[in-house]
Amino acid sequence: MDKYDVKDLSLAEGGRLRMEWAAREMPVLASISERFKKEKPLKGLRVSACLHVTTETANLMTTLQAGGADIVLTASNPLSTQDDVAAALIAQHEIPTFAIKGETNVTYYKHINAALDHKPHLTMDDGADLVSILHKDRRELLSEVFGGTEETTTGVIRLRAMAHDGALTYPIIAVNDAMTKHLFDNRYGTGQSTLDGIIRATNILLAGKVFVVAGYGWCARGLANRARGMGADVIVTEVDSLKALEAVMDGFRVMPMQEAAKIGNIFCTLTGDLNVIDKHHFEVMKDGAIVCNSGHFNVEINIPALDEMAVSKRLVRPFVEEYKMKDGRRIHILGEGRLINLASAEGHPASVMDMSFANQALSLEYMVKNADKLEKTVYSVPQEIDLEIARLKLEAMGVQIDKLTAEQENYLHSWEHGT
Repeated sequence: MDKYDVKDLSLAEGGRLRMEWAAREMPVLASISERFKKEKPLKGLRVSACLHVTTETANLMTTLQAGGADIVLTASNPLSTQDDVAAALIAQHEIPTFAIKGETNVTYYKHINAALDHKPHLTMDDGADLVSILHKDRRELLSEVFGGTEETTTGVIRLRAMAHDGALTYPIIAVNDAMTKHLFDNRYGTGQSTLDGIIRATNILLAGKVFVVAGYGWCARGLANRARGMGADVIVTEVDSLKALEAVMDGFRVMPMQEAAKIGNIFCTLTGDLNVIDKHHFEVMKDGAIVCNSGHFNVEINIPALDEMAVSKRLVRPFVEEYKMKDGRRIHILGEGRLINLASAEGHPASVMDMSFANQALSLEYMVKNADKLEKTVYSVPQEIDLEIARLKLEAMGVQIDKLTAEQENYLHSWEHGT
């Protein structure tokens, strides 16, 4: 496990072709890569990255490599790796990669430690597992780490908790905070890819089904809207009054999960919290209910409780486990309760990951230039980076927008003008 650990290096050519296909939809990252090749802003720096090993991630890795970074990549989820891509990163780009789809939890953490063995100057995380292990078990490495980035909502929550407790030892930029990340990746990416994962796993018709969405953050908003677009009758469950009110105003039914559990056909959690679907919900679900998760960790569904309740369990389709209850009801869990959009599908489309990973690349560059000025806490992506990525994306799409005139600029910065 010194240099890499992947399923099969012979898959590399297929991974290379899929990386090439994804790159066609990632023009913003491509433009950053071209600049990085010339300027080498990451030259001589060791980066340990813990991300979903997909075609889009691979293109981010080659961009960082073009910028001079010495990278090691590991998976941020046991079921999210695309094995052909992992092979291509090693065979085609010589980027040490530790990731196998379906790896055990033991192997998962061995892989994270392998990435940390790289003795990073910078970390790039998705879910904060790498940062957490670094701070808990590998503290001898912290003296060389001067900055990092975090991709997703769940990881940002964990890191802000660390910062609040005074446990975080270096500054980290929350890529998820960028408007060009969460407004597009979370909403449009998660919305489409989650439905893709559910349909690939089950081949079920969504039209006419009662589809229960747990949460109404940006990811859940995207899923609720896409499910409605496919003809589902969508119910939203929430604990936040403002988000619940927004869901009502957006035209969705809103009710407690206990009530939704009685009438739902399909359930998907997107909250980042623990046991959102619990034993008492399973007790009232209809026969044939389908339950899945699109939050980062598989803790949102209380699967251990379901294991105790069931009299039998069997795999009825790839990524579909059927739990049979004492009364004969069957409840189906998709993808072991892990991210269903990556477990049974390919994750977000490359077009939205173009902006998310542009944020990663530019945030890492910003960290290198400014780490000595930053405190040991979590920062949002600087607005100038956010706006530049939006500009580059519009330019790549061939979309032009208006510019303010001098008169309009003056009006917006004055207080004297009235009716």
